[in-house]
Amino acid sequence: MLKYALYDYLPQRYLKRASFEQIDLDRRILDFKSGRRYATEWAARKIARTLSLMDFTNTIVVCIPASCSRTNNIRYKHFSEVLSERLGAVNGFGHVVVTGHRQKAHISHVHELADGASECYHIDEDFFRGKQVLVVDDITTTGKTANAFIERMESAGAHVRMAMFLAKTKNYKYKSN
Repeated sequence: MLKYALYDYLPQRYLKRASFEQIDLDRRILDFKSGRRYATEWAARKIARTLSLMDFTNTIVVCIPASCSRTNNIRYKHFSEVLSERLGAVNGFGHVVVTGHRQKAHISHVHELADGASECYHIDEDFFRGKQVLVVDDITTTGKTANAFIERMESAGAHVRMAMFLAKTKNYKYKSN
């Protein structure tokens, strides 16, 4: 299965030496995570353009759940609608419901979704059984969260075609002068 990230994301600690373009990109990605409308439209447009040569007619777009229901709705509800429409795909947003709360992996460094936090969300297995799925997430760092979610989707009977990420975390080591 193909996993692809459109951009590099630099953690805050590296931005002092980053280019203007990288700083601007990081700002857009963080604005997307915050649910800012312009960034949601930008992200959906960029992902849809990247995937424009593929046929997603009978594919369900599903986003990897955020840490809580509120964040999930802010970040992914409109995005999932726009991306699904642009791809000609089915919007699966309402069929993965966040029911609990988990710590944010980038803060806690604990990948709960990867380490058994499936009780924090519910997958509508009847809806996904036998269907093609495109999994989407904002930022991937280690891939543990994505792998756990993909495994969970497949155990629910879905066939995950690919995973698409807006960005992949890069931890550059800069030489000090």
